[in-house]
Amino acid sequence: MNEIVKGRKWLGNVEITKDLILLLLIGGLYSLSVAISNTFVNIYLWKQTGEFKDLGIYNLTVTIVQPLIFILAGRWAKKIDRVIVLRLGVIFLSLFYLTVLIIGTNANQFLIVLGGLLGIGYGFYWLAFNILTFEITEPENRDFFNGFLGILSSFGGMIGPILAGYIISRMENFTGYTLIFSFSLALFTCAVILSFFINRRSAKGKYYFVRIWKERKRNINWRLITNAHIFQGLREGTFMFVISVYVFLSTGSEWALGKFGLINSAVSFISYFLATRFIKRKDRKKAILIGGLLLYASIYLIVFNFTYLRLLAYAAVIAIAYPILLVPYVSTTYDVIGHGWKAAEMRIEYIVVREVFLHIGRSISILLFLFSITFFSPKESIPILLMFIGAGHSIIYFFIRKIHFQNERTKESLT
Repeated sequence: MNEIVKGRKWLGNVEITKDLILLLLIGGLYSLSVAISNTFVNIYLWKQTGEFKDLGIYNLTVTIVQPLIFILAGRWAKKIDRVIVLRLGVIFLSLFYLTVLIIGTNANQFLIVLGGLLGIGYGFYWLAFNILTFEITEPENRDFFNGFLGILSSFGGMIGPILAGYIISRMENFTGYTLIFSFSLALFTCAVILSFFINRRSAKGKYYFVRIWKERKRNINWRLITNAHIFQGLREGTFMFVISVYVFLSTGSEWALGKFGLINSAVSFISYFLATRFIKRKDRKKAILIGGLLLYASIYLIVFNFTYLRLLAYAAVIAIAYPILLVPYVSTTYDVIGHGWKAAEMRIEYIVVREVFLHIGRSISILLFLFSITFFSPKESIPILLMFIGAGHSIIYFFIRKIHFQNERTKESLT
């Protein structure tokens, strides 16, 4: 029995279930683990090679493998329990960190292997997590869930980078990296254990991936939201790793990168809480526009001169902008799916197709990055590229503003 607990007044009038709390905890552990190690994996590789091309290849591998695993995981999620798929994701993420620990300073020779393992882990994890989010939340508590998950992610982001940066900077050679990767491995183990307490959620029926892809021709809202995800990915693909390298290049210190993460997450922590409390359903489109414009404007703080102070200012601005955009954007996405054709039966296919479009954008972004640094000077081409692909989130609004529902409230139950 999935016990329902009425939210306290400061949380708003929302219903909170046991599964919702467990999913939040798993998401929080995942975020903390990623906050501790993921940023520093790129620096770990950078210190071994010093080549933007190698970082591009590693991240491109992740971005290509992840949607392929999403498609496979979607088929499996129709045959077995989605919680098992979530567990597989966490296991492969653990294998990624275990592999990094084993190969050590030879990691630069296994870029595709590492990228593949991470892509497999992300694919299984996010497919299951997104489906469980869709099933466990309702329109009435979806903004709360997305916002509170953002708060947990920000809290993990405050602790993780500063702790990892301090440890790495205080230890010789790559000893600190070994320690933080081991800690991430332990956190993922805890996430696997928690997953055993979530109620089983099996699915029945055939896998209609192609049918839901073609649904874009019949459902204008679905076409608009998937197109928006391409432009979301266009910015994310390159920005996910270039900014951390910029911070390291401007200071030569992992400790400085940790402080960058602390400022970003501290501001984000407050912003997610406020966004959850004050962005109502009627304000979603306006919030997405404001968040997108702020994100694009933030680029000009660093694009011509990436000093450490400018990068810290950039960290604070995007920490304000992302919650303003993502809280209503993610909720709108789930509402579009909820209004879609046979949403209750095809929720897995909808999630998979959405992720494929997001990763199409990310792949295009990294391919443009590799093209620009291969044929032009990285020093001159990267700033121009950032100004171009950085517009991705601001373009999202022009798709979202055309989305309309026949009924204001999602009626279809997905539990």
